[in-house]
Amino acid sequence: MTAAGWARDDLVALWRRGGWSTALGRPRPGGPTPRRSAVLLLFGLLETSDHADPASADVDLLLTRRSDDLRHHPGQVAFPGGGLDPGEDAVDAAVREAHEETGLDPRGVEPIGPLADVPVTVSGNVVTPVLAWWRVPSALRPDGTETAEVFRVPVPQLVDPANRGTVLGEHAGQRFATPAFTVPDVPLVWGFTAYVLDAVLDALGWAVPWDADRVVPLPRPPGTTP
Repeated sequence: MTAAGWARDDLVALWRRGGWSTALGRPRPGGPTPRRSAVLLLFGLLETSDHADPASADVDLLLTRRSDDLRHHPGQVAFPGGGLDPGEDAVDAAVREAHEETGLDPRGVEPIGPLADVPVTVSGNVVTPVLAWWRVPSALRPDGTETAEVFRVPVPQLVDPANRGTVLGEHAGQRFATPAFTVPDVPLVWGFTAYVLDAVLDALGWAVPWDADRVVPLPRPPGTTP
C-alpha cells in the first residue's frame, strides 16, 4: 500500500499521465447532448492512523451516502459532486458540490486536476472525476437534503481483497456487472462509483488482486420490503 508521504505525488502523476480507463461505455452517437457533471475524489491523511509519522500514515477517501428521498440513485454511496453551473469548469463544480453536500471547508482542498470524462449512458450524463488532496481536513456535516451521511474511508480497507467483489443486476432489460466494495461501517459501494474507484485504484498502482468471481448481493432500494 502506498504510504501517505507518496500518495499526493501518485495522484499528481496520474493526472499528468492522463492514463486511465473504466469499463463504462461511450456516448451513443447521434444522441441528445449529455448533461455535464463532476465528482470529487478527495484523498487525505487518515486521522485515525496508528502512525505518528505522516510519511508512514494511511490514506483515506471521502465518500457520501445519497439521501433516501432522491429520485435518482437514492441511498447509494457516491463521490460528492453534481452538475456544472453556467460558467463553471469541472474542478470548480466538484469542490463547490462537495462543500454544499458535506460541509467541508474548500480552502483546505488542493485540486490536482480532472481525469478523462466518463460517459454514463444509462442517465445521459458525462461525468468528470476530479482528483484532489485534502491538505487541511475540516469538520464534515451532511446537508441532510442530498446527502444523508459522509464517510472518510481508509484506502487500505478499499484495496483489501476481503472487501472486494462483484454485483450482478439488471436494468431496463439489460444485465450488468459492477465492481463492489464491502467496507465495514459503510453501505455497499457499487455501480458508477465502484467503476470509477476500481479504475483509479488500478491506475494509481494501489490495487491488490481480488476475486472478481465473488458475487455480492445487490441491496434493495430504500422503502422496499423483501
